[in-house]
Amino acid sequence: MPETGDDHILMQKVRDGDLAKMAVLFERHHRALFRYFVRLTGNRAFSEDLVQDVYFRMLKYRHTYREGSPFTSWMYQVARNAHHDGAQKRRGEAPWLEENMQEPASAEPDPSEIMGRHQNVGLLRRALAALPAEKREVLVLSRFQDLKYEQIADIMSCDVGTVKVRVYRAIKALSQIFFELAGEKAS
Repeated sequence: MPETGDDHILMQKVRDGDLAKMAVLFERHHRALFRYFVRLTGNRAFSEDLVQDVYFRMLKYRHTYREGSPFTSWMYQVARNAHHDGAQKRRGEAPWLEENMQEPASAEPDPSEIMGRHQNVGLLRRALAALPAEKREVLVLSRFQDLKYEQIADIMSCDVGTVKVRVYRAIKALSQIFFELAGEKAS
């Protein structure tokens, strides 16, 4: 969900002690955070836990919210830290990809189109799962969360040029893995 100027004001109020405003921010952003985590981890239950952890941390560390800082950039920085800490605790558990993850159905495709789409979505999920975490994260932020490169640079504490290079390399690696999984040669 794109940020509104109101988000910044709400977070300033939370920072200054009006904790009830966090409920509004939660309603606006919890779905986007959940999608972010599901795409990073592939695990719905873990992702729900991470969303809760992010909002807990936002309350706990509300004093670190800076004047003039975009709310979504700060929120995703908190989310990255929560994901990193959660992944450290879960090291050694089963692979992250859940086979029962569903993509939303479209209007009225024919059965062969549905089958082909599900196969490609499955291959894409497997390819995304095979990417190293840092490449998967930059793709999720740029392609699935629709964040601008400037926001991603702020979140990842690097410059925009670095983000562009990382996205390019991640897409290249993803397509290579996808075509290998599909049994085709990447061109």
